[in-house]
Amino acid sequence: MTTTAITNIGSLVTNDPALGDGSPLGLVQDAAVVIDGDKIAWVGPAAKAPAADEVFDAQGRAVIPGFVDSHSHLVFAGDRTQEFNARMSGRAYSAGGIRTTVAATRAATDAELEANLVRHLDEARRQGTTTFETKSGYGLTVADEARALRIAAAHTEEVTYLGAHIVSPDFAEDPAGYVDLVTGEMLAACAPYARWVDVFCEKGAFDGDQARAILTAGAAAGLIPRVHANQLSYGPGVQLAVELEAASADHCTHLTDADVDALAQAAGTTVATLLPGAEFSTRAQWPDARRLIDAGATVALSTDCNPGSSYTSSMPFCIALAVRDMRMTPDEALWSATAGGARALRRDDIGFLAPGARADLALLDAPSHVHLAYRPGVPLVSGVWQRGRRAC
Repeated sequence: MTTTAITNIGSLVTNDPALGDGSPLGLVQDAAVVIDGDKIAWVGPAAKAPAADEVFDAQGRAVIPGFVDSHSHLVFAGDRTQEFNARMSGRAYSAGGIRTTVAATRAATDAELEANLVRHLDEARRQGTTTFETKSGYGLTVADEARALRIAAAHTEEVTYLGAHIVSPDFAEDPAGYVDLVTGEMLAACAPYARWVDVFCEKGAFDGDQARAILTAGAAAGLIPRVHANQLSYGPGVQLAVELEAASADHCTHLTDADVDALAQAAGTTVATLLPGAEFSTRAQWPDARRLIDAGATVALSTDCNPGSSYTSSMPFCIALAVRDMRMTPDEALWSATAGGARALRRDDIGFLAPGARADLALLDAPSHVHLAYRPGVPLVSGVWQRGRRAC
C-alpha cells in the first residue's frame, strides 16, 4: 500500500490536544502528516517525519481536518430564486416554501435528482467538506421519500429520513393521517436506506406530540433521532431532543435558559448544531453560540444547504458567519465545523487528524486556519484529500 507524506505544513490542526500545543485544536507548527491507505499513520514535526513512498510539499501552508457537514438537504429539484428575492424585499420566511420544492422534486427523474446531488457534493468537496449528511424530505410520498434516500445512500453513509419535513400537501386536511403514514408504511420503505430519523418540530410543521411519535417510531426501526429544533420560535424541540437522546438538536435559534441548561447537561449525547446560513438567508435572529459554549454545550456548525432557506454548500462561509455574528472565536468555529460535526454524527473516525483517523484533510492557501474567518469569501481551500486520496 502506498504511503504519502504531506510535509512542510506551516500550521497543522489535529483537533487532538495530545499531539500539539494542548489547545482543543491541537496545533502543530512546522508539521507533517503521513497517510497510509485511507488512514492517518503518523502526525508530528516535519523534521521527524518517517519516510514515505510519495511526498507532497505544503510549502508552509495550513492543513486542517476535512469539514464535516452534518446537516444538509441535497436531494431536490427546482429553484426558489423568486422566493429568496421576495424575502430580501421584505417578506418574512415561513416553512410553507418547502411545498414548492416538493412539487419540483416529485416531477424530477431519478437521474435528474442524482445529478443535482452529485453537483452539490462536488461543490462542497472543493471547499473542503469530506463528510456529508443529507436528508430526504422533498418527496413526502412513500415512493418519493424512499427514492431520495436510495439515491443519497449511493453517495454518503450519513443518510437521514425526513418524511416529517412538513405535512404533505396531500394530507393538508388530515395531519394525523400523515403522521400515521410517516410512522408506518413510509418508515418501513425508507429505513433500509437511512441511518437517522429527523423531524421539523416547529409551528407550521409538527408539534411536540407528533414529533415524539415520529422519532420514537424511527428509533424502534433502528434509526437514531435528530431534530430540527427551535428554529423559527421557542418550542419543545430542544427538550425533546435531549429527552430522546437525539444525536443533535439542529438550528437552536430560540432558546430558553432551560433549553441551554439541557443541552449543556447532555453535551456528551446531544450536540447543538448551528446553521448560520439559514439566518443569513432569511435575515433571522442569529443563534447565540457564545451562550451555548459558555454553558458547556457541544456545538457543531453546518451549512443546512437547501434550496429555500440556506442555499450554500460552503463551510468556510458558515465559519466566517459564526465568528462575525454568533460570537465564536476562529478556533471554536473551526473545531465545530470539523470535530463538532463528527460528534453530531457520532463518528470517532473523522473530524481530527491523528494516527488511526480517516485521512480526510484540506490544504489551505493560507498560513493559518484563522484566515477562514479573516478572509471571508476567498476560495482558500487549494487541495482536499478524502479517504487518503487527493480528491481535488
